[in-house]
Amino acid sequence: MTGAAQAHTEVFSGDDEARRAALGARLAGTNIDETTFLATDYLNHFNEIVMLLDMVPDMPDIFEEASAWRPKDYCDHFRDSAFSDKDLAIAAYEAAPPIHRGPFDETIARMNDAIMSTLDRIEAAIADGDEQTVRRLATETSRSVQKLIDVASAIIHGTTTTMEQDAIDALLES
Repeated sequence: MTGAAQAHTEVFSGDDEARRAALGARLAGTNIDETTFLATDYLNHFNEIVMLLDMVPDMPDIFEEASAWRPKDYCDHFRDSAFSDKDLAIAAYEAAPPIHRGPFDETIARMNDAIMSTLDRIEAAIADGDEQTVRRLATETSRSVQKLIDVASAIIHGTTTTMEQDAIDALLES
């Protein structure tokens, strides 16, 4: 058994509170929040598409790269990353308190939906030669997703645990 697998087994023996306490002690000095058990490194996946969307209006050729972006769940992101504490990040996420993980996962789902929907709409606007719609969609979605990244970051840092549905919808519509 590898060190990471052994640590994972040790952390997940016993009841939830004991597992969280043991895992929480291992988070000190890492980039994983000791309260929420979440890491901001995951948000880099979304920062990438925001950057690409920002460039699409002035560099339409970059849309090909943007359209290749796909949602990636938290654990897959860390499995594929060079993050030094990736196994710990995955174990922490799996044990994250529901009060933090639920709103976090919901916010991520909203971002994924907004991005994928917009990529489809931008592709259609490009096919129609509608540069104005391409610019509007790319700009609006970039801003909305950035706001949701800020919400996800606040959840990761424990400064907010929820966002009402109408507030999320307002972000996506503004």
